[in-house]
Amino acid sequence: MNKIKTIKIFDVNISKIDNESFLRLINEGIAGKSKLCIAYANADSLNKIYDNNELRKAYSSFPVIHPDGIGVYLASKFLYGDKGLESRLTGSDFYELLIKNSILHNHSIYFFGHTEEILNEIANIHPELKIAGLQEGYNFSSEIVISDINRLNPDIIIIGLSCPVQEKWMFQNRDKINFGIMLAVGDGIKVFANKKIRGPLFIRRSGFEWLVRFILDPVSNFKKYIIGNPLFVFRIIREKFKS
Repeated sequence: MNKIKTIKIFDVNISKIDNESFLRLINEGIAGKSKLCIAYANADSLNKIYDNNELRKAYSSFPVIHPDGIGVYLASKFLYGDKGLESRLTGSDFYELLIKNSILHNHSIYFFGHTEEILNEIANIHPELKIAGLQEGYNFSSEIVISDINRLNPDIIIIGLSCPVQEKWMFQNRDKINFGIMLAVGDGIKVFANKKIRGPLFIRRSGFEWLVRFILDPVSNFKKYIIGNPLFVFRIIREKFKS
C-alpha cells in the first residue's frame, strides 16, 4: 500500500482520500490480504477522541482514517487552508459505492452490528451481494463472532457498533481475525439496508444532512448535534490558535 497523505486534527491522522482512491485502497487491501483496519473521523467521533486517551490510542493504530462529512472537511480548510482535505468524503455516499464495487469484484462481506431486522434487509435488497455472514450488534459473544469470521474468511468486515465501541473492538481483536479489510461504519450500516435517514439530494450536497436527522429524531440526536457541533467548532478554533 502506497503511503497516504494525512492531516492531523486533535492528534488524529486523517487520510487525504476521495471516493476513487478509497475504493482502490480497499481493492488493493483485499488482493494483498493486508488486514487493513479503517475508521472514520467526523465531528462526533473527533469530539469523543478529544478527551478519551483509550480511543485515541485505538485510532492511532489504524493505518487509514477516512474523513466523514462536511464538518471535518471545513475544519481541515480552517486549520490548513489549501493543504487541508482536497475533497469532501461522506461515509453514507461511499458505502453505496462500496456495495457496487463489492458486487463487481465479487468481494464477500461480513456484516457485524445493529439489529437482525437491518441485517436481514441488507440481504433482501442486495441478492447479488456476496454476504459471508450476518451478526447483530446488541447481544453477542466476541469469541463466537471471531470464530465465525475466521470460519467464513470474508474479504471485508463491516462493523456497525457505534463509536467508540466498534473502534475498541477492532483494536482489541484484529490480531485474532483473518480478513482483508475491516471497516468501521457506525450507524452507517443502515445505508446498506436503505434505512438511514438522509434527506433530499440538495440537502446532502449542502452539508445539512445532520439537520434532517435532528428534526426527525431530536431526542436521540440532541447531544450529538446541538451540543456536539458547537463544541467541535470551539475546539477547532482553539486548536487553530494553539498552533
